[in-house]
Amino acid sequence: MIDRYTLPKMREIWSEENKFRKWLEVELAACEAWTALGRIPKQALDKIKKKANFDIKRINEIERETNHDLIAFLTSVAEKVGRESRFIHLGLTSYDVEDTARSIQMREAADLIIKNIEDGIKILKRRAKEEKDTLMMGRTHGVHAEPITFGLKLLVWVAEMERNLDRLKHARAVIAVGKISGAVGTYALVDPRVEEYVCKKLGLSASPASTQVLQRDRHAEFMTSLAIVAASLEQFATEIRNLQRTEILEVEEPFGKGQKGSSAMPHKKNPITCERIAGLARVVRGNAMAALENVALWHERDITHSSVERIILPDTCMLVDYMLHKFAWVMDGLVVYPQNMRKNIEKSGGMVFSQKLLLILTDRGLTREESYKIVQTAAMKSRSTGKSFKDILMEDKEALKLVSPKEFEKIFDIRDNVKNVDVVFRRFGL
Repeated sequence: MIDRYTLPKMREIWSEENKFRKWLEVELAACEAWTALGRIPKQALDKIKKKANFDIKRINEIERETNHDLIAFLTSVAEKVGRESRFIHLGLTSYDVEDTARSIQMREAADLIIKNIEDGIKILKRRAKEEKDTLMMGRTHGVHAEPITFGLKLLVWVAEMERNLDRLKHARAVIAVGKISGAVGTYALVDPRVEEYVCKKLGLSASPASTQVLQRDRHAEFMTSLAIVAASLEQFATEIRNLQRTEILEVEEPFGKGQKGSSAMPHKKNPITCERIAGLARVVRGNAMAALENVALWHERDITHSSVERIILPDTCMLVDYMLHKFAWVMDGLVVYPQNMRKNIEKSGGMVFSQKLLLILTDRGLTREESYKIVQTAAMKSRSTGKSFKDILMEDKEALKLVSPKEFEKIFDIRDNVKNVDVVFRRFGL
């Protein structure tokens, strides 16, 4: 599924070609640093930079014998470079190269996802502004609560995605770190200035302290940040799925020309894209859990994390990339049914204004318990008889003693419920 749906840029970041290209960049930067320190002759560096390359088919062939990917890579490069290859990988351990290169890949992936989130926020803001005054029923526990606007609902999503953006930017900085500190992080056979040079050249920060690997709390922060993004998308997609239910039908995800909803029932228009987003979020959360399991390694390093990361890092980045694109597509083309929103508000027979009446009765001198009893009794009668909540209250002698018919009209004015929505929109510059 990943290969079928992943967008080209993200797929390229996690390709074998790009991985080995990043390994080579790290090795060449280390050679440059050693040359500046007088360890590698300038002529040798020139030949290395001119000839250094690799052959993926050859790497795979060598790895079948060595059972070590970095050695297979170095052997392939050596076959291209010749005798000067003896200067490559001086004082380094495998994960000096692999972890530093992986950080570049994660940074590139983070940049792409950050751009996707920013684009998604723009779409959400546009749709929120368009639907700022579109009245709909607010629901708690799945039950009618009080009226809101659809624009306000979308603005809540904007705020959540802005938090996701902040989290991911922070996680990007945490994983944009390299290490060239040798077998157990002591710089025993590599000058610390090599690390400083390599990281600066590659646009990374140098880890202030490391073992044979970069510590996996960094990767876990990145992965859990992605999992929160996915969870947010699942939340939004689940809301759209609920609002698309036949009994509600207030919004509907796009349905393409020629698209079919069911092999058996031609009338079906199913929220399959939102369902897909919700389902994939479960995979991303599972991968985040695996990243947390990777934090606890033995001593200065073991290899339990390696096989896991080969799966969860590319898969998660590709999945979140895909989910963001699909959600942007859903929101850009989301169909809104204001008339159905109005009909659904009216189904409650005015009971959604109960809190306003409760407060007025309390302000007029009744205890909260007395006010609550009057309002709840009227609401239950409305629910059981189908008679409007307002009409029942207009016949209630206790209520009429404290609230005039004119005041009842204001209580049941729906626009009064959303009079401060503009205040929230101004916080977002809308």
